Amino acid sequence: MDPLILSRIQFGANISFHILFPAITIALGWMLLFFKLRYNVTGDTAWMRAYFTWVKVFALSFAMGVVSGVTMSFQFGTNWPGYMETVGNIAGPLLAYEILTAFFLEAAFLGIMLFGFRRVSNRIHTLATVLVAGGTTLSAFWIIALNSWMQTPVGFEMRDGVAHATDWWAIVFNPSMPYRLVHMLLASGLTVSFLIAGLSALRYLYSDRSESMWKALRTGVFTAAILIPIQIFAGDQHGLNTLEHQPQKIAAMEANWNTGPNVPLVLFALPDEAARENKFELTIPDGASLILRHSASGVVPGLNDYAGNHPPVFPVFWAFRTMVGTGVLMLVVSWSAAFFLKRRHSLPRPLALVMVPMALSGWLATLAGWYTTEIGRQPWLVTGVLKTVDAVGPVAGSQVALSLAVYLILYALLLIAYLGVLVYLALKAAKDGDASPLPGVLDAPLSQPVAK
Repeated sequence: MDPLILSRIQFGANISFHILFPAITIALGWMLLFFKLRYNVTGDTAWMRAYFTWVKVFALSFAMGVVSGVTMSFQFGTNWPGYMETVGNIAGPLLAYEILTAFFLEAAFLGIMLFGFRRVSNRIHTLATVLVAGGTTLSAFWIIALNSWMQTPVGFEMRDGVAHATDWWAIVFNPSMPYRLVHMLLASGLTVSFLIAGLSALRYLYSDRSESMWKALRTGVFTAAILIPIQIFAGDQHGLNTLEHQPQKIAAMEANWNTGPNVPLVLFALPDEAARENKFELTIPDGASLILRHSASGVVPGLNDYAGNHPPVFPVFWAFRTMVGTGVLMLVVSWSAAFFLKRRHSLPRPLALVMVPMALSGWLATLAGWYTTEIGRQPWLVTGVLKTVDAVGPVAGSQVALSLAVYLILYALLLIAYLGVLVYLALKAAKDGDASPLPGVLDAPLSQPVAK
């Protein structure tokens, strides 16, 4: 059992599980703020019912993200000591800033969001929501800054094999950072929009026609319909940035072996690295050149120019297509749902049935995009600075295999429990409708607006 491969699988499993929850909390904080502001303006308690349904999801997701993030960070010392030994002077401060914002803003004020309604003033409750939403975005900012620096490292110098910062501004705002940050924030927005729309569609299928369900459903659907074309444009810009700084990753994404013009867009293929060719190709003539160079005669880099220094082609090629395919499906579903909600003020049952599993489509697209990014960086852990093989620790393969098995079993159980709680919350909200009292308003009429 190769400890390098096992350690990569283990870290990949950990980060795959972990990223599911920040993908929700980053945007859900802002969605909760929208619900709260709408309530402040209108005094309509249906907005607060939506708020309290989804703040529970936020709290649960935040807790899962914290726990999985802690176990993931342990692996820097157990499995990948070479990483911190080489670039710890840069990675350490950025990780510290992320932890500070997560705990000082998100954890500190989440309790007010959950339990402070009517116990503090409305302005303080709204302010707590603002701070938590801002904290999630700041956390994402620091993590994306570090990950982007690993992809396109600048602003440092090597001394005796150790990276030392020379320009923190350049490190944080490295060449790929703005593109990755925008792409990730939009991905989180889409993840949350489809999650809200999907679970609201589940409530709809259980005959819930309450105002809180309709408000959440419309918010999720219309937000998704707006964000998906923006994400497609942002993804295109991100791809052009990757072409400039990591051409070998683009070559793997396109499964293009030879550099040249008039490169076709490969829709389907089975890349064969041993033969340096694709089998069973289905292509669109000149498609890759048009997308990447905006010209049919545009030159697209080929993998043969990076022999021995490019990522594994098969997983990168298919992860990218999974992400794009999921994005196209998101576009079709969200625009269809938006049409029916806008024009007919209803949701056809077949479309509602489709929207329920689409609640997790954001997770699928996010994971596929993450695999494209991270596997596409190989064989480097920090591009041009530290190879993955040079960072792995002296841990026996049997030990890594044992801990990996424990992680996989534990994560599978936690994921099942998490999804079960989401379904339970949706069905409970469907059962209660708009009849249950709001927290802290047991003795007040539900129509009574909260004092601002």
